[in-house]
Amino acid sequence: MGADGSAAWPEESGTALELLVHGVGGTTPEKMLDDPRTVRITGDDIAAVFRRADDVDAETRKSGAHDGRTGPVPEAYVWCNLTSGNGTRALWLLLLPFMVVNLAHWMRPTARGRKRTVRLYGLLVRLAGLTLTVLLVAAACEVALDLAAWQCAGTRACAESHSWLGFLSPDVSDAGWWSRPGRRLAVAALVPAALTGLLWYLSHRTWSAYESQQPMSREGEPEKDNGRTALGRPGFWYGRRLVARLRAAHTAAGLLTIAAAVSSTAARFDREPGGPALLDTLGRLLEASLVIAGAAVVWVVCRRGRTEKRLDRELDEHLVRRLPLAALGLLTLAAVYAGWARPGWESHGRLSGDATFGGIAFVQGLLVIALAVVAHVLYRTHPDPRAAMRGLGGPAVAMLACALGGVMSGGVSQRVADWLDGTGATIPGPPVLLTWQASVIPLVLVVLLGHFAWLGRRTWRASQAQLAMVESEYPEEPKEATRTRRIARTRAMAALTDRGPRLIGVTSASTLLLGAGALVGALTSHKTPGKAAEGSYAFVESAAETAQALGSWLIGLGFILFVTWGRRAYKDPSARRTIGILWDVGTFWPRAAHPFAPPCYAERAVPDLTWRMATWTRATRGRLVISGHSQGSVLAAAAAWQLESSVRKRVALLTYGSPLERLYGRWFPAHFGPAALTALHHDVDCWRNLHRLTDPIGGPVRLPGDCGPEVDREPLKDPLAYGRTDLHPLPAQILGHSDYQADPVFAEERARLLGRLRPDLPGPRSQDDPGRSSA
Repeated sequence: MGADGSAAWPEESGTALELLVHGVGGTTPEKMLDDPRTVRITGDDIAAVFRRADDVDAETRKSGAHDGRTGPVPEAYVWCNLTSGNGTRALWLLLLPFMVVNLAHWMRPTARGRKRTVRLYGLLVRLAGLTLTVLLVAAACEVALDLAAWQCAGTRACAESHSWLGFLSPDVSDAGWWSRPGRRLAVAALVPAALTGLLWYLSHRTWSAYESQQPMSREGEPEKDNGRTALGRPGFWYGRRLVARLRAAHTAAGLLTIAAAVSSTAARFDREPGGPALLDTLGRLLEASLVIAGAAVVWVVCRRGRTEKRLDRELDEHLVRRLPLAALGLLTLAAVYAGWARPGWESHGRLSGDATFGGIAFVQGLLVIALAVVAHVLYRTHPDPRAAMRGLGGPAVAMLACALGGVMSGGVSQRVADWLDGTGATIPGPPVLLTWQASVIPLVLVVLLGHFAWLGRRTWRASQAQLAMVESEYPEEPKEATRTRRIARTRAMAALTDRGPRLIGVTSASTLLLGAGALVGALTSHKTPGKAAEGSYAFVESAAETAQALGSWLIGLGFILFVTWGRRAYKDPSARRTIGILWDVGTFWPRAAHPFAPPCYAERAVPDLTWRMATWTRATRGRLVISGHSQGSVLAAAAAWQLESSVRKRVALLTYGSPLERLYGRWFPAHFGPAALTALHHDVDCWRNLHRLTDPIGGPVRLPGDCGPEVDREPLKDPLAYGRTDLHPLPAQILGHSDYQADPVFAEERARLLGRLRPDLPGPRSQDDPGRSSA
């Protein structure tokens, strides 16, 4: 066999292949194939296909001559290194808000005939993503420019306690050259500029492993949609052009944010009566240039969305290169302008952080509300009762992304301010708005604790309701109350996944309302909550001081945990593996709303699977079952959609522990809704899905009508035996989401699928066919 798996094998060899795709967290090919001797037959160190050493030449041997082993030839596609590789993946924690807002793009409701509304939905999410980039860079400017260079270096007591700031302090350095306010800001601008460069590097570095992998060309296939999901379009898994455009725009936005932070304070000083006229004119020209460049950035973000109906290999090279360079040039001019000598200019108070963060929070709130209106309009055109939050899942998740960005910004600002100031109260500290936002965190937690209490009560009642059902499923075995309660409790806990939309909705709504209250309080009082409540009722004053102190402690604790987790993940492979599981779920989708989000592993994995299935079936005309567990079932379905229709009819799909409907169908109805999954059922030759009531992730596909029992098998028994039996002399484990292949039903269903397939052409569909029965 050749390295690409496309060697010339005898036609109609009768060989059957089972292509195994693992789920979240990954595994090793030795475990997947249950053999210590495995061989990589195609792929690289990032993702590859493995076989047992004895099966490398299985297609060239006579049918059935597989060392006495019966069944199909197993083949394992291992993709875990796409999400959980070396220690640098710990840096991806910084990109968490970007990943979440990117998910909101794909959560739009199903809609037909509303192209403009769909485009507006995508546009609003992209603008929300842009505000998150500005927010993160503004937080870095707050720390470096305001707290360190402006406040601490400008205060003698603070500068003396931090010797590394001595050269920026006019008192410590005896009015040294770098101690002038504008020059201090110019030097401090290197920190947020380095952060922006890091974000650009992380986004650009992943291109070679992800976006550069082109899907299989389907130019000869007639273009048709027929109501199917967009995941089957030729250009869906090739987002290079859009990611490059957005990367240029977001990089430019970050640099322009730094330029505005550096130059705005100097421009205000120059506009005061008696200020230097020449510098005043230059400052106004620079501000106008920044506004024009900012408008260009917004235009680039709004101008173009995703191109999915064709494989778009073009690249806007002039835009990608010139826009960030122009922004870098303006930043350089801003640093020169701010560093110019201005007699009488001294630093005092805070920089304009309240106006900046207040403007960002206000715009984000408007965008989330507008996004909710658009999502509701789309949902009403084609209602789906299973869609999460009645189509409002996208706006709710976008709100959570903005909240995460605010928590990260407030946390780092508060911790750095406490570190620089200690207990001396020598500097004003972070902007008032960030303190107000931290103060509402305890209120959000109170709301969530109340909701968790409600969920706990519902779970307990559900567990009690399951007791009789558990005992009825094992009628011939003696019952034990502890064993029964454990099985019932596991089922009830697994059902909590279906309560996720309510939890997300409560969190997002409370965050939006309380965040709006914090914004109003900060802008109207211009004081921290504790000081704003002075002189009011004793209860109000005490509550405000408690909320402020507790919120400051919580947001600081969250930041410390965030940094600690990132550092541990950098050094500890097991912790890095946990982070990789989070990315397995969050980075399935292409980067359509934010270019700095962690890269989409499916843009590599789906073309890999598509190429493997297409080349193998073309060369052997054999039978192929693609077998996907958990997240692997989502990759398997996406790869099946990408196949040509003639190849798709030669493939059977076996899914187990699959979140295709339970998670993806509910949260991403436009792409995994009932119409899309029904179309997949008709497109492949046959499909069977296995699930357990104890599985918190996998579930039934729930296709409407007769399609449902054709695909979904009744829930598997878990545990396989209630007590000790001849087949299970030791207590059987409750498997939940794992080890589906240990159930005898797995081999039975796989055999039925292979029996349904034919080595030449697919046979006619029949309700009486054993591979299509409901078992």
